[in-house]
Amino acid sequence: MKQFKLVVVAIALFLTAGYTQAQEIAHINVSELVQAMPAMKAAQAELKKLSDTFDADYKAKMTALQAKVQKYNTEAATVSAEVNNTRRKEVENEQMSIQQYAQTAQAELGKKQQALLSAIEADVKKAITAVAAAKGYKYVLDASAGGSVLVANGKDIMSEVKAKLGM
Repeated sequence: MKQFKLVVVAIALFLTAGYTQAQEIAHINVSELVQAMPAMKAAQAELKKLSDTFDADYKAKMTALQAKVQKYNTEAATVSAEVNNTRRKEVENEQMSIQQYAQTAQAELGKKQQALLSAIEADVKKAITAVAAAKGYKYVLDASAGGSVLVANGKDIMSEVKAKLGM
């Protein structure tokens, strides 16, 4: 009977140790979390508004240019070659200006997106780290496609592996 109690205690300790180790690892789908965040929805709305503003300005510039080109084409036969050359250069300059505007708008939109996403990612990382610390998780894995380790507070075995490899 004494041996039976010893075996039961040993099994209980083994199971408890396994459970404790399993509790050191957690996972979260960060992509799903970010998409569900109100801050992300607000960021998307802000980016859409900015994009719509840039698009409206671009279309207005293109419409004005097209009207000018049409007017110049209509008047081309009645004005001198010098005036036509001047107008052609003016149209080319406006086309380049519009292209530059489109590139600048795209760059500004990219910067704004990066700034908004960086703030959201920082909030997510901070929250994940706080929950992991509160719950005693040493590792938190990102369950998103291509995810990685988000929190790593366990033992780093880099030096031991390097030694094994003779480094």
